[in-house]
This record gives sequence, structure tokens and C-alpha cells, in this order.
Amino acid sequence: MNKQRKDIFWFILLRLIIITTLVVSAVIIQFSTSIFLPLSLFYYLILFTYFLSFIYIILYYWGRYLSFLVYLQIFFDLFLITALVYFSGGLTGSFYFLYIFEIIAASIVISRRAAYLTAAFSAIFFGLLVNGMYLGALHNFSSDTSTEISLGLVINNIFIAWSVFFLVAFLINYMTERLRKTGDELRLAQKELEIKKRLAVAGEFSAQLAHEIRNPLAAISGSVQVLRDELDLADEQKSLMDIVVDESKRASQSIEQFLSFASPGEQTFSWVNLSAVLDETLALLQRGGEFNGNCRVEGNYRSSEVRYFGNANQFKQIFWNLLKNSLKAMPEGGTLAIDFTQEKKGGVRLRFTDTGMGMLEEDKKRIFEPFYSGFENGNGIGMAVVRKIVDDYNGKIQVLSELNKGTEVIILLPGRT
Repeated sequence: MNKQRKDIFWFILLRLIIITTLVVSAVIIQFSTSIFLPLSLFYYLILFTYFLSFIYIILYYWGRYLSFLVYLQIFFDLFLITALVYFSGGLTGSFYFLYIFEIIAASIVISRRAAYLTAAFSAIFFGLLVNGMYLGALHNFSSDTSTEISLGLVINNIFIAWSVFFLVAFLINYMTERLRKTGDELRLAQKELEIKKRLAVAGEFSAQLAHEIRNPLAAISGSVQVLRDELDLADEQKSLMDIVVDESKRASQSIEQFLSFASPGEQTFSWVNLSAVLDETLALLQRGGEFNGNCRVEGNYRSSEVRYFGNANQFKQIFWNLLKNSLKAMPEGGTLAIDFTQEKKGGVRLRFTDTGMGMLEEDKKRIFEPFYSGFENGNGIGMAVVRKIVDDYNGKIQVLSELNKGTEVIILLPGRT
């Protein structure tokens, strides 16, 4: 609505500028050439148009029925333009071009349909004017009253005018649609650029943080394990020691993710059996207790051996993060479908579909932002890592999700040689 209000404001302002220009032009034409203009009627029309503009401004600041306000302006403008064309000499006048401004304004301010409607009304108004003058129902204000309006001239002018009106409507709609699409693409590109900037900042931060924490954390974990084995501890104390060790391992895994996210370093590439890598990752999650008894994994990933030229550790990271997210989304259990498809020239299509809680639209838009997580205990780095790896392979990732119906993640990786 804010954009529409802004467009309407500029529409009203542009009308005032055009009206003022017409007044100046009319005076110049009247006193510097022999062209006849009935200035008294012309000025009455201009004053009436200024009065209408004042009414439009009041309605604009009232802020209600804005779309109706624009249609109202366009309708009265077409009526006033037709009057100006009539008073300036009809077929011999010089104000035909004003119809085109209304068609352009309708397309930009309202919609493509409005442009065609404006073109149709312009054609009707102009056609009625020309026919009225031809049949003698309307007085000819032209100074050259001896000029007879022939049927051929009428048909020719109507045909040209109607053709121009609808051609302008078509062209301006085409241009505005292209501009809208370009604007959407620019906004998407800006969003992608913003995500990549955040990824870069997150990478620098994670590298510094990991180096500061990883070594002390390893020392703490190792010391606690030694103390647990050497001291005579009660069961409760051992349990506390186990918690420290387990949480240290979990924190260490997060730091490893940060490190690989920030500085992946040299990667060695070879043909990787993705099904085998996925099986290995699933086994790690099962041993770690990530699966509950109600989660079921299905799909063609075992029966369809898919190979890709890449780095096995990177695919472990992709699978690990996608699988963990799917399992978190199905705390009460569900089905996770995993399908691998070998594409042409060595490309692959990876599809992960769960029957979990799904995502809100806001979560879906921000899923790849570093440190943003839709889960209560998430660190917001997993999907950022997945996105970065996919980008490194010049691939594409698509997330489809509906609240309470599940999530589908599709990764398309091009062939590599």
C-alpha cells in the first residue's frame, strides 16, 4: 500500500504539472500563431481540473479507497482530455497525445488490466467526439470552418487513434512487467548478496572463535576424563563428569563446523559414492542416539548407487546437517524420504523430504542466514554450512516447506570433471 500511495501522489503531482504546462502552451500558441483556441472555455476547463486536483489531494490524505480514487481521476481526466481535444479543433487539434499519458499512468499506478480499460475508454470517448463532429451534433470550434470533415478522414483518424491507444497499452504493460520482474530479480540478488556477506562475516568470526576455544576445551575435556578414571567418585559425581565430557564433545563438533565453514582449506576431489557416505552418516546419528524409535528412513538412496566428483567430507557435512534438521522437526516420529538421482554429465539431484513440523514463511526466508535457527537449541550454522558447500559446487538448493506438513530440501549439483 505504501508504494501505491507514493504512485498516486506522483500521479496527482504530474497532473498538476501537465495542466500548468498546457496553460502556458495555450497562451503561447494563441498569441504567437494563427491557431485558434477558445481560451475562455479552455481556462474554465483548466480551473475545473485544478479544482478536481484539490479534491483528489484531500481524498489522498484521507487515505481510504485509493484504488477507486485513481480510477475516478482517470475517468474524469479522459472526459477533460476529450473536451480539450474538442475545444482545440477536434480532428485538427493538437491534444491527442494526452490520452497516451492516462494509459501509461493506469499501467504504472494500477495494473495491466487498467491500462487496457483506459485505452478502451479513450477509444470510446474519442470515437464519440469524432462521430459527433462528423454528424454535426457538435459545433466545430476550428477557425477554418470551411474545412469539411469527410467520412474517410473520420475513419482514418479513429483507426489511427484506436491503434495507437491499444498499442501504447500493450507496450507500456510489457515494459512495466519487465521492470517489475527486473525489480524482483534485483531484490532477490540483493538478498543473496546480503546472505553471502553474512556468511563471510560469520566465517571470519567463527575462525577467530574456534581457535580461541578449541584448545582450552580439549584440555578441559581431557582433564575431566583423567579425573573421572583416577578418582573414586560417587555415581552422581561420575554422571556429572560424563555430562561435562559429552557437552565438551558437542561443543567441539560445533567448533569443527565453524572451522570448516570459515576456512575449508585444501579439498581433495574424487568420485564419491554418495549412498555409502549417507549410510555412514546415518550410522553415526544412530550410534549417537539421534534417532528415536518412531523415525523411519526410506527412499531410493540404497538401491540407486549415485556417484559424484567431489569431497566426501563435504557431503558428510551436508548430510549430517540435513538429517539432524529433519530429525529435530519430527520429535514425535515420522518419515524421512531420501532420493538420489544421477543427472546428465555427472550431475546429481538430492532430495530430502520429512513429515515434520514444517516452517513458518519467515523461517523459510531466513533459513540460510548464519546464527538464525528455527529450533530452540539450534546454533543457526548447519544450513549456512550446507548453503556454502552447495555454492562452492556451483549448485542450487531449494527449500519447500509448509507448517505442520513437512519440509522438502532439493539440492542440484552440476557435473564436474
